[in-house]
Amino acid sequence: MAAHTAAEFVPDSLKLDELAHAAHDCKGCDLYLDATQTVFGAGSVEADLMLVGEQPGDQEDKSGAPFVGPAGRLLDKALAAAGVDRDRLYVTNAVKHFKFTFGERGKRRIHKTPSRTEVVSCRPWLLAELDAVRPGVLMLLGATAAQSLMGSTFRLTAHRGEVLRLPDAEEFKFDPAVVVTAHPSSVLRGRPADRDKAFDALVSDLRFADGLLAGGR
Repeated sequence: MAAHTAAEFVPDSLKLDELAHAAHDCKGCDLYLDATQTVFGAGSVEADLMLVGEQPGDQEDKSGAPFVGPAGRLLDKALAAAGVDRDRLYVTNAVKHFKFTFGERGKRRIHKTPSRTEVVSCRPWLLAELDAVRPGVLMLLGATAAQSLMGSTFRLTAHRGEVLRLPDAEEFKFDPAVVVTAHPSSVLRGRPADRDKAFDALVSDLRFADGLLAGGR
């Protein structure tokens, strides 16, 4: 039976390798029961730009690494177009286990959006990653990621293109600039006629986020 919060599984550590190791034993919500494994964040502990998505997908669940499936490949393409080196980023998800349902034939695993309870349960891991990395800019990809840190009533489309701040500043020892954009998977799911425009918008948002750091590099 899950503990309904990951807090008791999160070690008092600022070392990403220790956090990642501990996360593999997390039972903070019931998603661990069906997922293959925990998919923790990856990247540089010195990253000045941190990207947060929703949850791992089917390929991430199998490999144990974030953003390696179709959405990850599209993100890589968008990063390249924006002139942003993924090797200097830290990428993670608001939820660390793959939530899915089965397709009609019972074989293909289909993404299912995490519930608010599951997002809140997993939030201590995301807070620990933020505290360990302390990026200058935090980019939230999609509504689930945005609402995990900005609150359940936050509307991504109303704030895209803005520079925001985390609402619960007292929880953090740093104050990153926050920007929001669509999740790469939404580009893939969009109508074919709209995909080029959606992709260009994602590239523009990545350039915008990276540009906020330009004065500090």
